[in-house]
Amino acid sequence: MSTPTAPPPVELAWPLTARSVPRARHALAELLAEWELSSLTDRAGLVLSELMTNAVNARVVGRECRTVFRRLPTGVHIEVHDPSPLLPVLREPRLLAESGRGLPMVALLTDGRWGTTPRDGIGKLVWADVVEDDA
Repeated sequence: MSTPTAPPPVELAWPLTARSVPRARHALAELLAEWELSSLTDRAGLVLSELMTNAVNARVVGRECRTVFRRLPTGVHIEVHDPSPLLPVLREPRLLAESGRGLPMVALLTDGRWGTTPRDGIGKLVWADVVEDDA
């Protein structure tokens, strides 16, 4: 029995503005529906929102970021490429801090399947895998 071929990755470019975050989340939701992975929409959307928000907050003026979505056998691989060299740091959020909870949430929602990878050119690539719970 042969395994179905995964669809090609979907790559999209976004301006580094706050409005790009919900637009990217919407594009991912549509793609997950097409791939019959709608059950992952909420978790994957939260993960993407956090990674995109970090890219927007570390923005390099005049640049954009890119997202790449790859279909996994039981989920989706999400990449956010941005021009900032600053790597995200997972740390314990302070009790009354107004920020710093995003990456711990990403780690929780992905069961630790996230990280950073070098990329060609300037900037960085932050990735996360969101898979079905029973996978």
